[in-house]
Amino acid sequence: VAHFIPDIMPIVSGDQFRIKQMVTNTRLLLGVLTKCGSVRVDSVEDFAYGAEIIINPMDKMCSCAALQGEQVARRAEKLLGDVAYSLLWYNCEHFVMYCRYGTVMSFQTFQFCKTVRKLLLSRGVAKVTALLAACLLAYLRVSNTWSILLAVLLPFLIWMAS
Repeated sequence: VAHFIPDIMPIVSGDQFRIKQMVTNTRLLLGVLTKCGSVRVDSVEDFAYGAEIIINPMDKMCSCAALQGEQVARRAEKLLGDVAYSLLWYNCEHFVMYCRYGTVMSFQTFQFCKTVRKLLLSRGVAKVTALLAACLLAYLRVSNTWSILLAVLLPFLIWMAS
């Protein structure tokens, strides 16, 4: 199985034996934090690590047709080795979508960003921001034009975006 995982080991060691060993949760977490990853090929057993293997039903959801198996394998092989990792901008789902469909996207991160946007850009947040800005101005006894303008403009922009 060719897959993309966050992994710090290729940065801290050049020892290929250690790099090819089973990736631990610590290695994964440190890889996420340092934005380091690697595309590697493992046996199905090592890839699953004792978990049940579930076939991804993305073919039904994706608007473009899946590429042929050989073409998918060639794309994955071209990316073998160290690759920059980002939870939001290039993670394992982005890798799979690129290899299988030729497009770099992630439905999971799209949903996450949509939810965060919905939470941050709400009228409730705009009201709380306006209240906090007014309290901060009163506490600091600030009454210059730029501070008041900023205190009014930020909640207004959040309100309009919501």
